[in-house]
Amino acid sequence: MNKQDKKHPHSTRNEPDNSAPPEQLPADALISTNDDLIRVMDGFRGKPFLAIDTEFMRERTYYPQLCLIQVGDGEKAVAIDPLAKNIDLEPLWNLMRDESIIKVFHAGNQDMEIFLHEMGSLPSPVYDTQIAGLVCGHGDQIGYDSLVKSILGKDVDKTSRFTDWSKRPLTDRQISYALDDVIFLAQIYPIMLEKIAAENRMSWLDEEFAKFCDPATYITKPEDAWKRIKIRHLKPRALLRLMRLAAWRETESQNRNVPRNRVVRDETLIDLAGTAPKTTAEFSKIRNFPGGTDGKFTKPVLKILQDVEAVSDSALPSTPSRGKPVKAPQAVMELLRVLLKYSTDHFNIAPRLIASGDDLELLAIDDNAPIRALQGWRREVFGDTALKLKSGKIGLAVKNGKIKVIDLS
Repeated sequence: MNKQDKKHPHSTRNEPDNSAPPEQLPADALISTNDDLIRVMDGFRGKPFLAIDTEFMRERTYYPQLCLIQVGDGEKAVAIDPLAKNIDLEPLWNLMRDESIIKVFHAGNQDMEIFLHEMGSLPSPVYDTQIAGLVCGHGDQIGYDSLVKSILGKDVDKTSRFTDWSKRPLTDRQISYALDDVIFLAQIYPIMLEKIAAENRMSWLDEEFAKFCDPATYITKPEDAWKRIKIRHLKPRALLRLMRLAAWRETESQNRNVPRNRVVRDETLIDLAGTAPKTTAEFSKIRNFPGGTDGKFTKPVLKILQDVEAVSDSALPSTPSRGKPVKAPQAVMELLRVLLKYSTDHFNIAPRLIASGDDLELLAIDDNAPIRALQGWRREVFGDTALKLKSGKIGLAVKNGKIKVIDLS
């Protein structure tokens, strides 16, 4: 799938196909038998890296439905059909676990989530070209189309972007479209790797890749599910209700493999947490509660609410203080934003790799703020200069339409 569209993998809109037909595909471009899978995976062993991509659907499920896996080594590319009858993907999983082969993705978070669910572990070692783009001058979240155009000067075929990958048989055009992702990715990876190595920036991405390789990144624990819900402020007991309800919904969604909102919508959970119905009859007042007073979720939800009522005040979760927060000086914030843009433009890296808006706010208030912009290489690139700006040792000026740093010490 085109990486810009992995934010919307459930889209099945059909677009008119007015482009030229794809070139003749190799006979083994689509792998749908165990014998072919074993043979092709054996052929990939010993390669220094493999480009990996997936096509999936998740509109009607909690876990993504894996529909196609593409693998390429720069010379050969294949699409593996996980929906083929009686196919055993263990040879592929073994290859994904092979520590001697780097697995290359682009914007691979959802791919990694799929592999974790399907094979029980993450591919290792891995590399993500969108993350690498942060230090290659490609911005915060460069799309796959743009990356291919920027590095290879080629246009990605978009005609199958909104296809339903779960339907069989797949057309040659669909297969060709899917293979292009790993064909181009295998060409891009060595170029980016060489550029980053030449600029001695390999370690700059360690923190980003550590998160990318951490299984916890792709797992929502039921007890943490409430953090995904946007809320303004809840009193301690109402907050505990929401925490318990969200944990129950997460478990229910996982067990039934359906989207969270297909169980109970976010706004309904917030309503339940705030109003806390005490009888089944009172569920009629809860907007959009599935089945109303006779719904199958009424009893388990009522039990959760009753259990929370029995919790002592001392055991309730704490809520953020409503005291007046320290506000960062707006003028300092603006100067730090300009300096961040200047610094990241100078080093040709993405600003979010250095500091977020919240980080800048903390820095504006505290010279010793616990932020990564004041640590390691980020301090050299931006942090030390930011502290000098705050202390009046340097200033910012405009010359010939460009920002300049002026020494005032």
